[in-house]
Amino acid sequence: MIANAESSDGFHAPSIGDFFPDALLFAGTPFALTRINLIQILATVVLVVLFVWGTRRMRLVPTRFQSVVEMGLDFVRVNIAHDLLGRKDGNRFLPILTTMFFMILFMNATGVVPLLNIAGTGVIAVPLLLAVVSYITFIYAGIRKSPKNFFKNSLFPAGVPPVLYIIVTPLEFLSTFIIRPVTLTLRLLMNMIVGHLMLVLFFSATWFFTVQLSGWWTALGVGTLAFGFVFTLFELLVAFLQAYVFTILTAVYIQLAVAEEH
Repeated sequence: MIANAESSDGFHAPSIGDFFPDALLFAGTPFALTRINLIQILATVVLVVLFVWGTRRMRLVPTRFQSVVEMGLDFVRVNIAHDLLGRKDGNRFLPILTTMFFMILFMNATGVVPLLNIAGTGVIAVPLLLAVVSYITFIYAGIRKSPKNFFKNSLFPAGVPPVLYIIVTPLEFLSTFIIRPVTLTLRLLMNMIVGHLMLVLFFSATWFFTVQLSGWWTALGVGTLAFGFVFTLFELLVAFLQAYVFTILTAVYIQLAVAEEH
């Protein structure tokens, strides 16, 4: 059992136990909802509401909010989909890339929202689900592009001497069909876990120095508070970068799958 890192005096040390909270609703059933599940639902609802609100009544001269929504959509369409896949394939896979980017961004951002303070992507279910979707998408794209040659060209790349296939083929299989979804999952998950633990460390240390110890220890509390604030801004950057990296890698995998040699 994971020990509770919160002592009787209220001090809360960083703990992986934060990512395994008790059920708040429907406990003991297959539909049990923990605090993180509720945060995931909240992030999804906010995302849907914002996009419905921002695109419900599109104007020729956009409002400020419509402009922000359009900028976000254009960022994914132009800088990810069209740049990597071209206009035709980019538009074809744009819905799934857009959904991935904004779903990850909003769930990552909950890690720095007061009273939420934990990322919806901080448990493996969400990163794994998105990695599986990415995996299925690039395999579908490859098979759709070249039903007969996709797996052949993936496992037996052209230009390699036949005798080397005994080495190259297992490596290509691991790289393409095993390592890709694993690294997509773990990169996102680990970044969100580490970010949460660092923020808990800084702000719990601030409380510990200023409230429990007080006196001249308060100076250290001010320092940890400053570090916590700076790291919060850094976590916002990480939230965006992880959404961007996950989405752009998915687009790269799709691009490789639909390449002409397949």
